[in-house]
Amino acid sequence: MSATPSTVTAPSAMLRIRPLTDHIGAEIEGVDLSRPISAAQFQAVNAALVAHGVLVFRNQDLPPAMHVDFSSRFGPLVGHIVKRFSVEDFPEVTYISNVKNDKGEMIGADRAGMIWHSDMSYMERPMLGSMLYGVECPPEGADTEFASMFAAHDALPESLRARLNKLRGIHDYPWHYATYLSHRKPLTEEEKAQAPPVTHPIIRTHPVSGRKALYLSEGLTRSIEGMDEAEGRRLICLLTDFSTQPAFVYRHRWQPRDLVFWDNRSTMHRATEFDNQYRRLMRRTTIQGDAPF
Repeated sequence: MSATPSTVTAPSAMLRIRPLTDHIGAEIEGVDLSRPISAAQFQAVNAALVAHGVLVFRNQDLPPAMHVDFSSRFGPLVGHIVKRFSVEDFPEVTYISNVKNDKGEMIGADRAGMIWHSDMSYMERPMLGSMLYGVECPPEGADTEFASMFAAHDALPESLRARLNKLRGIHDYPWHYATYLSHRKPLTEEEKAQAPPVTHPIIRTHPVSGRKALYLSEGLTRSIEGMDEAEGRRLICLLTDFSTQPAFVYRHRWQPRDLVFWDNRSTMHRATEFDNQYRRLMRRTTIQGDAPF
């Protein structure tokens, strides 16, 4: 869907903010992330993230050191539970990739995130945001879809919102890994121990804007506390389907040197299919947030 708002200029930050859809996504122009950004630019980007949920920065030269520098302005960085996916010398940066090393092993999380989820929602303090940088992108496919959980929440019937406001979802990474990532080497007991199941409110309050958002996903929310496992799972899938209707979704078609920054507190996302004959090499950082409330 084309956005009706026009480009907004942030004069003190020398930025242009161009909304991409009516509910979610904006492209940020006029900033070079290969060098530290100013305080005014940081404030403008942070405000745009809260307002739009997903920010796109095109044609950025972003080596790992600057990827870390920019990301860490927003909060502490959290690496992947599976340490073998970390970028050399940068444990805070994770490879999302189908590229293999000299031993024939995947250097990154391959076929990652292909079901709707919010990054690391299985932690007591889930991620504020994530930044994904395109190093090598397939010529077709491997897009990323983002859904506005603000828009989904606001569109729900009031009676259903009232019911959901009393419920908590069970977020479970070992369950997710066993269910959706069976093509990978199994998690070790140590890795499983780092991510025991946690519960979070199904409707959460954004800590900056105060807006309400749905906070669950088909990929990482196993069930709902206090409900029959299968019944809770059905409700999660129903709400995921509702939240990802086209009007609430922005689909990003990757180009090399794109950086996409998204707010995990108000969005969920998934990668789309692609032909595995094409190389895909992405770098991701994740920024720790607060406990949902």
